[in-house]
Amino acid sequence: MKICFAVCEYNPFHNGHLKHLDIIRREIKPDAIVIIMSGNFTQRGEVAVLDKYTRAEHAIKAGADMVIELPAAFAVAPAEIFAQGAIKLINSVHGDKVLCFGTESAEKAKLLSTAKALLNETKEFKSLLKEELRGGVSYIKAKVNALKKMNIDGFDFELLNSPNNILAIEYAKAVISSKSDIELYPILRDGSDYNDTKLTKSPSALAVRTAINDGQLRKVKAAVPKFVYETLPKTLPCGDDIILYKALSTAKSDLRKITDCSEGLENRIKALAKTSLTLGELKDKLKTKRYTFSRISRILLSNLLETDDAFIRRCLKNKLYLRVLAVRKGNAEILPYISKNSEYEVITRRSDAADLSGVAEECLKKDLYANEIYKIIAKKNIGDFEIKII
Repeated sequence: MKICFAVCEYNPFHNGHLKHLDIIRREIKPDAIVIIMSGNFTQRGEVAVLDKYTRAEHAIKAGADMVIELPAAFAVAPAEIFAQGAIKLINSVHGDKVLCFGTESAEKAKLLSTAKALLNETKEFKSLLKEELRGGVSYIKAKVNALKKMNIDGFDFELLNSPNNILAIEYAKAVISSKSDIELYPILRDGSDYNDTKLTKSPSALAVRTAINDGQLRKVKAAVPKFVYETLPKTLPCGDDIILYKALSTAKSDLRKITDCSEGLENRIKALAKTSLTLGELKDKLKTKRYTFSRISRILLSNLLETDDAFIRRCLKNKLYLRVLAVRKGNAEILPYISKNSEYEVITRRSDAADLSGVAEECLKKDLYANEIYKIIAKKNIGDFEIKII
């Protein structure tokens, strides 16, 4: 069976995502489309607009055959870990595999050559990187500046100018470093830019969320499929208070353990949290050239979910599981095929989790904890173990 995988958040699902699935069916012609999807929290460090089961159902209605949850440990991490976690799950499945993703530059050769160059972190590069970071710029900017000074052949610096290209390179890096047999299939991203807040017929997910947040839900109607629009909330779920409380109540020594919380940032978080009345105020105070709004959001959300760096590294190194959120009824072969051809336990019900142990068991407990927190934020009773058969 030829399976095409796509790694998504669908926060929420919109017309651009629908086009992506159409391209997969038309160009790749796989036997099945499997989505690796973030759960109730996302890589921007945000609470998902809709719960993971509803978003998984949207994916199936749009043409996917199965949706597997990306564990919370990876879903709210920086792009490099996000990609490594997704590739780790895909690598556990044996067979003919393709990974299709959208980029602003769909040239596979350039993606691979740039990824290889980034994986070759020499002593010279590390020294230049430290020098750039001392200047107070963001990590990605420091990395680009260091690489430019090295004059590396085959490196396309333009690829590092947009979030989708950066994530595409991280997928390529994860595939190369894991010696994976996944075929990469980049496609040219169509529609609005990732960070564009203007609402169009093919918008960014950010534009849809912004419209909802501004009380303009009706304007979203043309930008998303009907089955999505009918489930969208009038207001976005907000976890600001609980995230701010967690920052106040967490010890500096524990904050320091969170991925990307470095150079004494934990001290600033603790000090500024005491004088901030809202989470937005705290983030504004913490934001610098080096610590972007998204990076701060991820750190604070990871703190809430208690997914520290050491835990994430253990998850990357050890055997995990494939937690199924939804399956297409019309493709009866996909679930037994994945179950038979994966090195990981496939979880569709509570009893399936009974055989987990060690890091896999610990990782699942974090996912269940994240689900409990989301229930409080969304004020919605969401089952710990559900599967949508559509």
